[in-house]
Amino acid sequence: MEAFEIIRATMNEFNEVPDDTVNMFLSLTEPLISKKRFGKMYQQARAYLAAHKMKLSGFGVSGGIGSIGDTIGLASVSEGETSVSFFNNQAGNTATDSEFGRTVYGMQYLQLRKRCIVTIVSAGIEHGG
Repeated sequence: MEAFEIIRATMNEFNEVPDDTVNMFLSLTEPLISKKRFGKMYQQARAYLAAHKMKLSGFGVSGGIGSIGDTIGLASVSEGETSVSFFNNQAGNTATDSEFGRTVYGMQYLQLRKRCIVTIVSAGIEHGG
């Protein structure tokens, strides 16, 4: 399934966003994602990243406080004597990845990236001399 089809089939909040706009965001994300590294999940990764970028740009349905997608980034909301605090999922993200924690789609992209791209860290070997 192509990224455009994934967005249209699973991300209903973007139903009113014109096809040209969705395709523009998909085009913008294409050079940011490696087909080789994501493999079979490439189209899904593009869909999540494009949806993340669309959401940050103000596209999609805004569900207010009741929607998790719209509450990401808020620390708490209070009304009268009732206060609700939200989990901060930014811990553990690098500075470059912290943007992705601002939308549900960004977090899904990060999860997919962590599954598809394994980071290799070399501690190095110190030789005495």
